Amino acid sequence: MPESKPKKILIVDDEADVTELLAYHLKAKGYVVETLNDPNSSISLARSFNPDLIMLDMMMPDLNGIQICRMLRADPKLKNVPVVFLTAKTEEVDRVQGFETGADDYVCKPFSTKELLLRVQSILRRSTEPATDAPKKLQAGGILIDEERHEVTMRGRLVELTATEFKLLRLLMSRRGRVQTREHLLINGWNYETEIETRTVDTHVRRLREKLGPEAGWIETIRGVGYRVALERKETAASA
Repeated sequence: MPESKPKKILIVDDEADVTELLAYHLKAKGYVVETLNDPNSSISLARSFNPDLIMLDMMMPDLNGIQICRMLRADPKLKNVPVVFLTAKTEEVDRVQGFETGADDYVCKPFSTKELLLRVQSILRRSTEPATDAPKKLQAGGILIDEERHEVTMRGRLVELTATEFKLLRLLMSRRGRVQTREHLLINGWNYETEIETRTVDTHVRRLREKLGPEAGWIETIRGVGYRVALERKETAASA
């Protein structure tokens, strides 16, 4: 069986000591790494490098991480590449803003190198792992998940989801009618035990509902517990 190609990671941070430290540890784990200290060149380098994951500092001059992430999500070639924010901003509002922009994870500085490497490994695994022991297609009303094509459609129209959003929706729909706690969704959606707040799940569910539009009512909020995909359609969607 041929060996898989090493995963490629792009690090964008205006602090050279941060990019050097991260590159050293990631290369030691076998990743192919490109670093950039000028955020203005991030999109062009990402297009040419074609990374499997991008690490972005949130606070950079001229062009910050939020702006870059929005540009990535609007780019046809880069829109599905997982993004991890690196930042010294620790307020909840900052984390929520990062996730709402389309980031897949959020790591606060100073960070544990070991934890960061585990997060990188987890994100890369869930963005590439094939579906196992699951139906090829899952449906609830006008929402259809095609496992084989890794696509979600809403009333026949393609819905663009991040890797995390896709996995969370698949988890909920594969266990339709059963309540999934926020903690369960965190562990199974992010693949590791972590201190990430359960608000992370709420943010991703809110984004899912926005993208599912008139079919969002299938995702029910169970107050104080978590979420489920309903067996029968509700008239209105409960808010996250």
